[in-house]
Amino acid sequence: MIPVDAPGRVEVIAGGGESTVRLEGAWTLTHFATIEPQVQALRAALPERLRLDLDAVSRIDTAGAGLLGVLLGPARLRALLDAQPDLAPERRALLDTVGCAIHDIFAYSPPPYDGFGFVRLLQKTGEAVDAIWCQTRALLGFIGLVLETLARTLLQPRRWRIASLVVQLEQTTLDALPIVSLLSLMVGAVIAFLGATVLNAYGASVFTVDLVSFAFLREFGAVLAAILLAGRTASAFTAQIGAMKANEEIDAIRTLGLDPIEVLVLPRVLALMLGLPMLTFVAMLAGIFGGALVCVLAIGIPPAMFLSLMHTDTPLSYFWVGMSKAPVFAFLIAIIGCLEGFKVTGSAESVGERTTSSVVQAIFMVILIDALAALFFMEMGW
Repeated sequence: MIPVDAPGRVEVIAGGGESTVRLEGAWTLTHFATIEPQVQALRAALPERLRLDLDAVSRIDTAGAGLLGVLLGPARLRALLDAQPDLAPERRALLDTVGCAIHDIFAYSPPPYDGFGFVRLLQKTGEAVDAIWCQTRALLGFIGLVLETLARTLLQPRRWRIASLVVQLEQTTLDALPIVSLLSLMVGAVIAFLGATVLNAYGASVFTVDLVSFAFLREFGAVLAAILLAGRTASAFTAQIGAMKANEEIDAIRTLGLDPIEVLVLPRVLALMLGLPMLTFVAMLAGIFGGALVCVLAIGIPPAMFLSLMHTDTPLSYFWVGMSKAPVFAFLIAIIGCLEGFKVTGSAESVGERTTSSVVQAIFMVILIDALAALFFMEMGW
Protein backbone atom coordinates (compact mmCIF):
# COMPACT_ATOMS: atom_id res chain seq x y z
CA MET A 1 0.00 0.00 0.00
CA ILE A 2 1.44 3.37 -1.08
CA PRO A 3 1.03 6.14 1.56
CA VAL A 4 -1.41 8.90 0.65
CA ASP A 5 1.25 11.63 0.90
CA ALA A 6 4.02 9.69 -0.80
CA PRO A 7 5.75 11.71 -3.55
CA GLY A 8 4.40 10.99 -6.99
CA ARG A 9 6.37 8.93 -9.44
CA VAL A 10 5.90 7.77 -13.01
CA GLU A 11 7.22 4.76 -14.89
CA VAL A 12 6.70 3.15 -18.28
CA ILE A 13 5.98 -0.59 -18.18
CA ALA A 14 6.52 -2.39 -21.47
CA GLY A 15 4.43 -5.42 -22.29
CA GLY A 16 2.86 -6.95 -25.34
CA GLY A 17 1.98 -4.62 -28.15
CA GLU A 18 1.60 -1.49 -26.01
CA SER A 19 3.24 0.11 -23.01
CA THR A 20 1.64 1.39 -19.84
CA VAL A 21 2.34 4.73 -18.20
CA ARG A 22 1.81 4.06 -14.51
CA LEU A 23 1.41 6.93 -12.05
CA GLU A 24 1.74 6.49 -8.30
CA GLY A 25 1.54 8.61 -5.18
CA ALA A 26 0.51 12.24 -4.71
CA TRP A 27 0.81 14.40 -7.83
CA THR A 28 0.52 17.70 -6.02
CA LEU A 29 2.34 21.01 -5.85
CA THR A 30 4.18 19.83 -2.72
CA HIS A 31 6.01 17.17 -4.72
CA PHE A 32 6.40 19.16 -7.94
CA ALA A 33 10.19 19.32 -7.66
CA THR A 34 10.35 15.53 -7.34
CA ILE A 35 8.00 14.69 -10.20
CA GLU A 36 9.10 17.28 -12.79
CA PRO A 37 12.56 15.74 -13.50
CA GLN A 38 10.93 12.33 -14.04
CA VAL A 39 8.47 13.85 -16.50
CA GLN A 40 11.20 15.64 -18.44
CA ALA A 41 13.30 12.44 -18.61
CA LEU A 42 10.43 10.35 -20.01
CA ARG A 43 8.94 12.87 -22.46
CA ALA A 44 11.25 12.12 -25.36
CA ALA A 45 11.28 8.34 -24.83
CA LEU A 46 7.55 7.61 -24.76
CA PRO A 47 6.42 4.98 -27.30
CA GLU A 48 3.58 5.66 -29.70
CA ARG A 49 1.07 3.13 -28.30
CA LEU A 50 0.27 3.74 -24.66
CA ARG A 51 -2.29 3.15 -22.01
CA LEU A 52 -2.68 5.22 -18.84
CA ASP A 53 -2.87 3.69 -15.35
CA LEU A 54 -4.06 6.11 -12.66
CA ASP A 55 -5.22 3.52 -10.10
CA ALA A 56 -2.29 4.12 -7.75
CA VAL A 57 -2.61 7.93 -7.75
CA SER A 58 -3.67 8.98 -4.28
CA ARG A 59 -4.12 12.71 -4.94
CA ILE A 60 -3.70 15.08 -7.87
CA ASP A 61 -4.08 18.84 -8.16
CA THR A 62 -3.61 21.42 -10.92
CA ALA A 63 0.20 21.19 -10.72
CA GLY A 64 0.11 17.43 -11.19
CA ALA A 65 -2.43 17.70 -14.00
CA GLY A 66 -0.20 20.21 -15.74
CA LEU A 67 2.79 17.88 -15.47
CA LEU A 68 0.76 15.02 -16.92
CA GLY A 69 -0.24 17.29 -19.80
CA VAL A 70 3.42 18.06 -20.42
CA LEU A 71 4.32 14.37 -20.35
CA LEU A 72 1.66 13.13 -22.75
CA GLY A 73 0.65 16.19 -24.74
CA PRO A 74 -2.92 17.52 -24.93
CA ALA A 75 -4.15 15.33 -27.79
CA ARG A 76 -2.77 12.05 -26.41
CA LEU A 77 -3.94 12.87 -22.86
CA ARG A 78 -7.49 13.49 -24.06
CA ALA A 79 -7.50 10.24 -26.05
CA LEU A 80 -6.22 8.23 -23.05
CA LEU A 81 -8.83 9.80 -20.78
CA ASP A 82 -11.56 8.83 -23.22
CA ALA A 83 -10.31 5.24 -23.04
CA GLN A 84 -10.94 5.12 -19.28
CA PRO A 85 -14.69 5.10 -18.65
CA ASP A 86 -14.27 4.22 -14.95
CA LEU A 87 -12.27 7.35 -14.12
CA ALA A 88 -13.90 9.57 -11.46
CA PRO A 89 -15.76 12.52 -13.06
CA GLU A 90 -14.00 15.15 -10.95
CA ARG A 91 -10.58 13.73 -11.78
CA ARG A 92 -11.47 13.48 -15.46
CA ALA A 93 -12.63 17.13 -15.51
CA LEU A 94 -9.42 18.27 -13.78
CA LEU A 95 -7.11 16.41 -16.15
CA ASP A 96 -9.05 17.35 -19.26
CA THR A 97 -9.25 21.04 -18.38
CA VAL A 98 -5.97 21.80 -16.66
CA GLY A 99 -3.75 19.16 -18.21
CA CYS A 100 -4.63 20.12 -21.77
CA ALA A 101 -4.88 23.88 -21.30
CA ILE A 102 -1.65 24.34 -19.38
CA HIS A 103 0.48 22.26 -21.73
CA ASP A 104 1.80 25.25 -23.67
CA ILE A 105 2.79 27.08 -20.49
CA PHE A 106 4.73 24.20 -18.95
CA ALA A 107 6.26 22.99 -22.20
CA TYR A 108 7.42 26.42 -23.38
CA SER A 109 11.11 26.75 -24.01
CA PRO A 110 12.61 30.08 -25.11
CA PRO A 111 13.73 30.24 -28.73
CA PRO A 112 17.45 29.87 -29.28
CA TYR A 113 19.46 33.06 -29.38
CA ASP A 114 20.23 33.88 -32.97
CA GLY A 115 22.34 36.99 -32.48
CA PHE A 116 21.83 40.33 -34.17
CA GLY A 117 22.56 39.39 -37.75
CA PHE A 118 21.14 40.77 -40.95
CA VAL A 119 18.16 38.41 -40.87
CA ARG A 120 17.28 39.57 -37.37
CA LEU A 121 17.52 43.18 -38.51
CA LEU A 122 15.14 42.48 -41.38
CA GLN A 123 12.76 40.74 -39.00
CA LYS A 124 12.68 43.67 -36.58
CA THR A 125 12.24 46.11 -39.46
CA GLY A 126 9.33 44.11 -40.83
CA GLU A 127 7.70 43.91 -37.41
CA ALA A 128 8.03 47.68 -36.96
CA VAL A 129 6.57 48.41 -40.40
CA ASP A 130 3.69 46.02 -39.77
CA ALA A 131 2.99 47.63 -36.38
CA ILE A 132 2.96 51.11 -37.95
CA TRP A 133 0.59 49.92 -40.69
CA CYS A 134 -1.77 48.31 -38.18
CA GLN A 135 -1.75 51.43 -36.01
CA THR A 136 -2.42 53.69 -39.02
CA ARG A 137 -5.28 51.48 -40.19
CA ALA A 138 -6.81 51.44 -36.69
CA LEU A 139 -6.48 55.22 -36.41
CA LEU A 140 -8.14 55.83 -39.78
CA GLY A 141 -10.94 53.40 -38.93
CA PHE A 142 -11.53 55.08 -35.57
CA ILE A 143 -11.59 58.52 -37.23
CA GLY A 144 -14.26 57.26 -39.62
CA LEU A 145 -16.28 55.81 -36.74
CA VAL A 146 -16.15 59.08 -34.79
CA LEU A 147 -17.10 61.16 -37.84
CA GLU A 148 -20.00 58.81 -38.61
CA THR A 149 -21.26 59.07 -35.02
CA LEU A 150 -20.89 62.87 -35.11
CA ALA A 151 -22.88 63.10 -38.35
CA ARG A 152 -25.58 60.85 -36.90
CA THR A 153 -26.03 62.90 -33.72
CA LEU A 154 -25.43 66.39 -35.12
CA LEU A 155 -29.03 66.86 -36.27
CA GLN A 156 -30.52 65.43 -33.07
CA PRO A 157 -30.08 68.06 -30.34
CA ARG A 158 -31.68 65.85 -27.70
CA ARG A 159 -28.67 63.52 -27.97
CA TRP A 160 -26.12 66.28 -27.42
CA ARG A 161 -24.29 65.89 -24.11
CA ILE A 162 -23.81 69.54 -23.17
CA ALA A 163 -22.96 68.89 -19.51
CA SER A 164 -20.21 66.45 -20.43
CA LEU A 165 -18.91 68.86 -23.08
CA VAL A 166 -18.70 71.72 -20.57
CA VAL A 167 -16.92 69.55 -18.01
CA GLN A 168 -14.36 68.39 -20.58
CA LEU A 169 -13.92 71.97 -21.81
CA GLU A 170 -13.11 73.09 -18.28
CA GLN A 171 -10.65 70.26 -17.67
CA THR A 172 -8.86 70.47 -21.03
CA THR A 173 -8.87 74.24 -21.60
CA LEU A 174 -9.47 76.30 -18.49
CA ASP A 175 -7.23 74.19 -16.26
CA ALA A 176 -4.47 74.26 -18.89
CA LEU A 177 -4.36 78.05 -19.21
CA PRO A 178 -1.67 78.68 -16.55
CA ILE A 179 0.88 76.19 -17.86
CA VAL A 180 0.33 77.15 -21.49
CA SER A 181 0.66 80.85 -20.74
CA LEU A 182 3.76 80.45 -18.58
CA LEU A 183 5.58 78.16 -21.01
CA SER A 184 4.75 80.35 -24.02
CA LEU A 185 5.94 83.47 -22.21
CA MET A 186 9.27 81.84 -21.34
CA VAL A 187 9.78 80.47 -24.86
CA GLY A 188 8.98 83.88 -26.30
CA ALA A 189 11.60 85.44 -24.02
CA VAL A 190 14.19 82.83 -25.02
CA ILE A 191 13.55 83.38 -28.74
CA ALA A 192 13.89 87.13 -28.28
CA PHE A 193 17.18 86.70 -26.38
CA LEU A 194 18.62 84.42 -29.07
CA GLY A 195 17.40 86.64 -31.89
CA ALA A 196 18.81 89.76 -30.28
CA THR A 197 22.16 88.08 -29.68
CA VAL A 198 22.53 87.03 -33.31
CA LEU A 199 21.01 90.13 -34.95
CA ASN A 200 22.91 92.57 -32.77
CA ALA A 201 26.16 91.50 -34.48
CA TYR A 202 24.77 92.91 -37.73
CA GLY A 203 23.22 96.01 -36.20
CA ALA A 204 19.73 94.65 -36.89
CA SER A 205 18.48 93.92 -33.38
CA VAL A 206 15.27 95.77 -34.21
CA PHE A 207 14.23 92.80 -36.34
CA THR A 208 13.87 90.74 -33.16
CA VAL A 209 10.30 92.05 -33.15
CA ASP A 210 9.63 90.43 -36.51
CA LEU A 211 11.25 87.16 -35.37
CA VAL A 212 9.06 86.89 -32.28
CA SER A 213 5.83 87.82 -34.04
CA PHE A 214 6.46 85.55 -37.02
CA ALA A 215 7.48 82.60 -34.85
CA PHE A 216 4.52 82.69 -32.49
CA LEU A 217 1.80 83.64 -34.94
CA ARG A 218 2.73 81.01 -37.53
CA GLU A 219 4.28 78.15 -35.57
CA PHE A 220 5.06 78.23 -31.89
CA GLY A 221 1.67 79.37 -30.61
CA ALA A 222 -0.21 76.39 -32.04
CA VAL A 223 2.62 73.86 -31.65
CA LEU A 224 3.42 74.64 -28.01
CA ALA A 225 -0.23 74.52 -26.99
CA ALA A 226 -0.76 71.27 -28.93
CA ILE A 227 2.31 69.55 -27.44
CA LEU A 228 1.28 70.53 -23.93
CA LEU A 229 -2.20 69.15 -24.52
CA ALA A 230 -0.74 66.01 -26.07
CA GLY A 231 1.13 65.35 -22.85
CA ARG A 232 -1.57 66.58 -20.50
CA THR A 233 -4.88 65.73 -22.12
CA ALA A 234 -4.21 62.78 -24.43
CA SER A 235 -2.77 60.87 -21.49
CA ALA A 236 -5.78 61.80 -19.35
CA PHE A 237 -8.21 60.59 -22.02
CA THR A 238 -6.34 57.28 -22.33
CA ALA A 239 -6.19 56.75 -18.58
CA GLN A 240 -9.87 57.61 -18.06
CA ILE A 241 -11.23 55.41 -20.84
CA GLY A 242 -8.67 52.69 -20.07
CA ALA A 243 -9.75 52.54 -16.43
CA MET A 244 -13.37 52.28 -17.54
CA LYS A 245 -12.41 49.48 -19.94
CA ALA A 246 -10.55 47.64 -17.17
CA ASN A 247 -13.51 47.98 -14.80
CA GLU A 248 -15.96 46.82 -17.52
CA GLU A 249 -17.82 50.12 -17.36
CA ILE A 250 -17.78 50.39 -21.15
CA ASP A 251 -19.52 47.00 -21.34
CA ALA A 252 -22.10 48.35 -18.92
CA ILE A 253 -22.65 51.38 -21.18
CA ARG A 254 -23.30 49.05 -24.13
CA THR A 255 -25.63 46.95 -21.96
CA LEU A 256 -27.70 50.07 -21.29
CA GLY A 257 -28.13 50.51 -25.05
CA LEU A 258 -25.79 53.51 -25.28
CA ASP A 259 -22.97 54.08 -27.75
CA PRO A 260 -19.57 54.51 -26.04
CA ILE A 261 -18.36 56.65 -28.95
CA GLU A 262 -21.26 59.03 -28.47
CA VAL A 263 -21.02 59.05 -24.67
CA LEU A 264 -17.26 59.08 -24.12
CA VAL A 265 -15.47 60.15 -27.30
CA LEU A 266 -17.56 62.91 -28.90
CA PRO A 267 -17.62 65.23 -25.83
CA ARG A 268 -13.84 64.92 -25.50
CA VAL A 269 -13.15 65.50 -29.20
CA LEU A 270 -15.48 68.50 -29.45
CA ALA A 271 -14.18 70.01 -26.20
CA LEU A 272 -10.59 69.80 -27.41
CA MET A 273 -11.49 71.20 -30.83
CA LEU A 274 -13.13 74.18 -29.14
CA GLY A 275 -10.48 74.61 -26.47
CA LEU A 276 -7.20 74.30 -28.38
CA PRO A 277 -7.86 77.36 -30.63
CA MET A 278 -8.47 79.38 -27.46
CA LEU A 279 -5.26 78.08 -25.90
CA THR A 280 -3.41 78.79 -29.16
CA PHE A 281 -4.59 82.40 -29.07
CA VAL A 282 -3.46 82.72 -25.45
CA ALA A 283 -0.11 81.13 -26.30
CA MET A 284 0.40 83.63 -29.14
CA LEU A 285 -0.31 86.56 -26.84
CA ALA A 286 1.88 85.19 -24.04
CA GLY A 287 4.79 84.43 -26.38
CA ILE A 288 4.67 87.86 -27.97
CA PHE A 289 4.42 89.44 -24.52
CA GLY A 290 7.51 87.50 -23.38
CA GLY A 291 9.41 88.65 -26.45
CA ALA A 292 8.22 92.22 -25.88
CA LEU A 293 9.55 92.17 -22.32
CA VAL A 294 13.00 91.18 -23.56
CA CYS A 295 12.89 93.80 -26.32
CA VAL A 296 11.94 96.52 -23.85
CA LEU A 297 14.26 95.55 -21.00
CA ALA A 298 17.30 94.16 -22.84
CA ILE A 299 17.34 95.83 -26.26
CA GLY A 300 15.74 99.14 -25.39
CA ILE A 301 12.87 99.08 -27.89
CA PRO A 302 9.93 101.08 -26.45
CA PRO A 303 6.57 99.27 -26.19
CA ALA A 304 4.96 101.68 -28.68
CA MET A 305 7.72 101.01 -31.19
CA PHE A 306 7.37 97.24 -30.66
CA LEU A 307 3.64 97.39 -31.41
CA SER A 308 4.17 99.67 -34.39
CA LEU A 309 6.81 97.40 -35.95
CA MET A 310 4.68 94.34 -35.34
CA HIS A 311 1.65 96.02 -36.92
CA THR A 312 3.66 97.16 -39.94
CA ASP A 313 5.75 94.07 -40.69
CA THR A 314 3.44 91.19 -39.67
CA PRO A 315 0.65 90.25 -42.09
CA LEU A 316 -2.68 89.17 -40.62
CA SER A 317 -2.45 85.97 -42.67
CA TYR A 318 0.22 84.68 -40.28
CA PHE A 319 -2.33 84.73 -37.48
CA TRP A 320 -4.87 82.75 -39.51
CA VAL A 321 -2.22 80.26 -40.62
CA GLY A 322 -1.42 79.50 -36.98
CA MET A 323 -5.05 79.36 -35.90
CA SER A 324 -6.05 77.08 -38.77
CA LYS A 325 -3.78 74.32 -37.48
CA ALA A 326 -5.23 74.28 -33.97
CA PRO A 327 -8.49 72.36 -34.71
CA VAL A 328 -6.58 69.74 -36.71
CA PHE A 329 -4.12 69.22 -33.88
CA ALA A 330 -6.96 69.04 -31.38
CA PHE A 331 -8.87 66.44 -33.39
CA LEU A 332 -5.86 64.16 -33.76
CA ILE A 333 -4.83 64.47 -30.10
CA ALA A 334 -8.32 63.61 -28.88
CA ILE A 335 -8.75 60.73 -31.34
CA ILE A 336 -5.39 59.17 -30.42
CA GLY A 337 -6.02 59.54 -26.69
CA CYS A 338 -9.46 57.92 -26.88
CA LEU A 339 -8.35 55.14 -29.26
CA GLU A 340 -5.48 54.10 -27.00
CA GLY A 341 -7.91 54.04 -24.07
CA PHE A 342 -10.13 51.55 -25.89
CA LYS A 343 -7.07 49.34 -26.51
CA VAL A 344 -6.49 48.74 -22.78
CA THR A 345 -6.78 45.03 -22.02
CA GLY A 346 -7.65 45.19 -18.33
CA SER A 347 -4.42 45.39 -16.32
CA ALA A 348 -2.67 48.35 -14.73
CA GLU A 349 0.38 47.62 -16.87
CA SER A 350 -1.74 47.91 -20.01
CA VAL A 351 -3.08 51.28 -18.87
CA GLY A 352 0.47 52.56 -18.40
CA GLU A 353 1.64 51.25 -21.77
CA ARG A 354 -1.30 52.76 -23.64
CA THR A 355 -0.96 56.09 -21.85
CA THR A 356 2.69 56.30 -22.87
CA SER A 357 1.82 55.28 -26.42
CA SER A 358 -0.90 57.94 -26.72
CA VAL A 359 1.46 60.74 -25.64
CA VAL A 360 4.21 59.64 -28.03
CA GLN A 361 1.82 59.24 -30.96
CA ALA A 362 0.07 62.55 -30.31
CA ILE A 363 3.32 64.54 -30.13
CA PHE A 364 4.63 62.80 -33.25
CA MET A 365 1.44 63.57 -35.19
CA VAL A 366 1.48 67.22 -34.08
CA ILE A 367 5.04 67.71 -35.33
CA LEU A 368 4.39 65.77 -38.54
CA ILE A 369 1.23 67.71 -39.42
CA ASP A 370 2.94 70.99 -38.56
CA ALA A 371 5.84 70.19 -40.90
CA LEU A 372 3.48 69.24 -43.73
CA ALA A 373 1.40 72.37 -43.14
CA ALA A 374 4.52 74.55 -43.18
CA LEU A 375 5.53 73.12 -46.56
CA PHE A 376 2.00 73.54 -47.91
CA PHE A 377 1.62 77.17 -46.78
CA MET A 378 5.09 78.01 -48.07
CA GLU A 379 4.28 76.59 -51.51
CA MET A 380 0.95 78.45 -51.52
CA GLY A 381 2.69 81.71 -50.58
CA TRP A 382 0.57 82.26 -47.48
